Amino acid sequence: MKNRIVVSAVCVFDNTGRLLTVRKRGTAMFMHPGGKPEAGESAVQAAARELAEEVGIVLDPGELQLMGVWIADAANEAATDIEATVFMAPGTWEAHPSAEIAEIRWLDLAALGNGSDLPADLAPLLTDHILPELARQA
Repeated sequence: MKNRIVVSAVCVFDNTGRLLTVRKRGTAMFMHPGGKPEAGESAVQAAARELAEEVGIVLDPGELQLMGVWIADAANEAATDIEATVFMAPGTWEAHPSAEIAEIRWLDLAALGNGSDLPADLAPLLTDHILPELARQA
């Protein structure tokens, strides 16, 4: 049986429509900004806190829009699933790596075409759930 980690994540876009991805220090995979809720923290509160800590985007939790909840293979931990509550940040943003974030990368979704040209270093939550959901909404 796989371990399961509960996390919150946020889809953030820049003014050209690119999706923000982040790579944490000591890891190889790019994912959404986000992380584990602290004790007594709701999923949306965790999402807003992590967004501020990791990339310097400060939003009231009430501004985040729920996209859905998905279960995916954890990107950086073997034999582990994540249960991710994913939110959308309204508007467009600039981001700067902070805290444990080593690198940020903006994904041009329009340039990804049919998905066959996805970067190999994207987390399964992104490739298996979020990118298909964003394509469906487009």
